[in-house]
Amino acid sequence: MQKYGGTSVANIDRLKKVAERVVKTKQKGYNVVVVVSALGDTTDELVKKAHAITPNPPEREMDVLLATGEHVSISLLAMAIEALGQSAISFSGPQAGIVTDTAHTKAKIMDIRADRLVDELKEDKIVIVAGFQGESFEQNITTLGRGGSDLTAIALAAKLGAERCEIYTDVDGVYTTNPRVVKEARKIPVISYAEMLEMAATGAEVMQLRAVEYGRNYDVEIHVRSSFNEEEGTVIKGEDEMTEQPIISAVTFDTSQAKVTIQRVPDRPGIAASVFGSLAEANVNVDMILQNVSEKGFTDISFTVDENDLVKAKEVVQQVTDDLDAAGSSYDNGIASVSLVGAGMRTHPGVAARMFSTLAENKINIEMISTSPIKISCVIRRERMEDAVRALHQAFSLEKNPT
Repeated sequence: MQKYGGTSVANIDRLKKVAERVVKTKQKGYNVVVVVSALGDTTDELVKKAHAITPNPPEREMDVLLATGEHVSISLLAMAIEALGQSAISFSGPQAGIVTDTAHTKAKIMDIRADRLVDELKEDKIVIVAGFQGESFEQNITTLGRGGSDLTAIALAAKLGAERCEIYTDVDGVYTTNPRVVKEARKIPVISYAEMLEMAATGAEVMQLRAVEYGRNYDVEIHVRSSFNEEEGTVIKGEDEMTEQPIISAVTFDTSQAKVTIQRVPDRPGIAASVFGSLAEANVNVDMILQNVSEKGFTDISFTVDENDLVKAKEVVQQVTDDLDAAGSSYDNGIASVSLVGAGMRTHPGVAARMFSTLAENKINIEMISTSPIKISCVIRRERMEDAVRALHQAFSLEKNPT
C-alpha cells in the first residue's frame, strides 16, 4: 500500500516520477494499491472558490466540490502508469467501496467493500484509489477531513492485509519538531502509535490523527517517507515492539485553534454536559477545557476549538449562553498551543516543571494547560510560539540522538 500526498503529485513531472516509483514496486513482485491526494494546492483553491461565493457553504456541497480534486489525480496517474507499459485502473472513493457515516466534511469510515479492488489485483493491475472520500449510507459523497487520504490508505491497508502502508510526502520522516522552525530538528527513525497520536493531535502535520488511530487499532505498520528520494523515513508501530523510549520524543505546536470563553455560567450539575453536548451535536471538536473556580454561584468556562469550526461554535455558544442566562461569550484567535510528547515521561517525574520553568525563563505566559500520560500542552500567545518551540527543543536536548 502506498499513499502520495498533494505535493508529491503537484505537477505532471512529479506525477510521472510517482508513476515510475509505483511501477518499480510492482516489478519487485508486489501487488500495489496506491492512494492519491489532489494535485498540489487544488483542495485549498476549491475551498477559496467556495468561500468567495458564501462565507458558510453547505457542507454537503463542499464534499461534492472537494472530492473532484482527487478524481483528476487518480485518472492522470493511471494514464502515466499505462504509458510505462503497466496496466492500471482508477477508482473514486465510492467506487472503491468506502462506506462512511453521514457527517459531511469529517466523515468516519464504517465499512470497506473492497471486492472490486481485489478482482482488479487478481488481474495483475495496479489499483489507484482517490483519497479523502467515500459514500455515506444515504448515498451522498463524503470527505474524511483534512489529511483524509492518510486514513483512506491505512484503512485499505488494514482491509486488504497489506504488509506495510507507505505514506509518501514532501518530508523524509517524522522530526523532533518542524525543521522550518528549528533547523536542528532531528528525524526520528521509529516512533510508537501512542506518541504519533499525541503528535498529530497537537499540531504535527505529517499524519492525520484519525489515520494513526486506525493504524493502531488494526496494527498497520506505517512508514512515512519522502517521495523525492530513496531514504528510509520513520516507522510508526506498536510500543511493545520497541526498545525503551526517550523521555521526550518531540515538541509540537498548533496555530490553528481559537479560544472560546463563556462568562458567568451558573455553577450547578449538568451545565458542562449541556455546553459540550451541544457542541458535539454540531460536530465541533473541543480540545482543552478550563473551568474557573466558582464565585458566588457562577463560573467562566473556556475551551479551544479548531478555527475552521469557529463559525459553528459561535452559533452553538450563542444559543447555550441564552439558554443558561450566562453573561456573554468571547473569542480569541491569537493563541497557539505548544506540546511535549514522549512515552518516557510516564516514568520520569519533573518534565512538567522543567517545561513550565523554561517558558517562564523566556517570559512566555501560560494561559491553559492540558496533560496526558505522554503529553503536556500549554496554550500561549501565538506570537511567542516559535520562541517557545525553540526554547523547549533546546531545553530537552532533542537535537541529540537519544542514548
